[in-house]
Amino acid sequence: MNKIRELFCALFLCVLTFSCKAGYERPVILWTNQSEFITYAELFNETRDDVKVLVVYKENPVEAFPPAKDEDLPDIIVGPWLKNRRIRGNFMPLDYMFDDRLIDRSIFYPQLLKPGNVNNKQYLLPVSFNLSALIFSTDYTDIIPDNYMLDPDQIRDAAVRLNKINDKGMYTSMGFAPRWTPDFLYQIIKLYGADFSESANQRESFRWNAKALSEGIAYLRTWTEQTNTSTAAEDDYQFKYLYNPRVKWVSEKHCLFAHINGSDLFRIPPERLQGIDFRWIQKDNKMPIEDDMISMGLYKYSKNLPAAELFIMWFMNTENQKKMLEWRSKLNLYTSSFGISGGFSSIRNVNERIFPVFYPALLGNLPAAEYLSVPNILPANWKEIKSAVILPYLLAGTNTRFSASDKTIEQFIADWKRKN
Repeated sequence: MNKIRELFCALFLCVLTFSCKAGYERPVILWTNQSEFITYAELFNETRDDVKVLVVYKENPVEAFPPAKDEDLPDIIVGPWLKNRRIRGNFMPLDYMFDDRLIDRSIFYPQLLKPGNVNNKQYLLPVSFNLSALIFSTDYTDIIPDNYMLDPDQIRDAAVRLNKINDKGMYTSMGFAPRWTPDFLYQIIKLYGADFSESANQRESFRWNAKALSEGIAYLRTWTEQTNTSTAAEDDYQFKYLYNPRVKWVSEKHCLFAHINGSDLFRIPPERLQGIDFRWIQKDNKMPIEDDMISMGLYKYSKNLPAAELFIMWFMNTENQKKMLEWRSKLNLYTSSFGISGGFSSIRNVNERIFPVFYPALLGNLPAAEYLSVPNILPANWKEIKSAVILPYLLAGTNTRFSASDKTIEQFIADWKRKN
């Protein structure tokens, strides 16, 4: 974290050096926790003498409002969790940028625009997104459906083929267990329609579809009971064999699948991915995007609106995003961050035409645009809620040692509130 701050400080000094030459009265101030924007600002600043961008690090941009009295107002804000009710009132509608042809609406995946659209006004533009994947050894390709996506039933049915039990009733091989990675449980619950979202009622921390949540947990419990015997057997196998990084789980053939975030997958050095393939996770033609989508907005009290528009127009350009990827390739920085701002670009053409050049594993294996399913608008503290409430509840609910109804999600919420 200190290194990130140092980089931001260095960029600050660089911009101050250039600002006296700029045609605009002040630099564009961009608040973000995305370190990649240091580079993007540098690339932009090299293209113009009349306007410069100053990147200001905010560990959590959502918590930075209202701005402190002694600091310069931001012009652009970039980060996750900007779509909730508490924060979105700080942004100005951007529809005029579409109407005036400053940006072409059609360059975006249409569903990615929806979370930033409120009452038919576009307050936020999507920047990047991520997906979940399953990795496996190419030695097992023959037992895995020949498609770039797998649904939960296909995952379960392929994995059970590797299960082996010795004379003592202990597993010597186990293909996959959903509970090995709590985030996998969360992905399945989303696929079943748990539909987590922020609530208009301030007394509620969030809302969900109770029926779908219950059905998803029942499915996961049955998965464990019918294919891996019990939670105890899954936990015992994980303790014995799955203590290394997940890539080694599959490269050393301790299991068939390992669940991984797409961003983490493509930051692994290519030499460690030799003999490794992957599949996206889907159900009913839906591929859930990770909750922490990165968005960009204009601060409604911006003092430098015309200059800020220039940067947004520059950023949302296919050729410029290609230059961003070229810069990373030139400096061999693949392991520091994936793609555009840590994920797939919100611009469809960039993913389809440019990403496979820099990430050959994506050739013929890109996520289908029509399958992408965006998360609902979530509370600003959703990351904390997910960690303290959702994942513990899912781990408890899918534990076959206990009844699924032993402790309700409402009780987990109450426990979290008492601690906070």
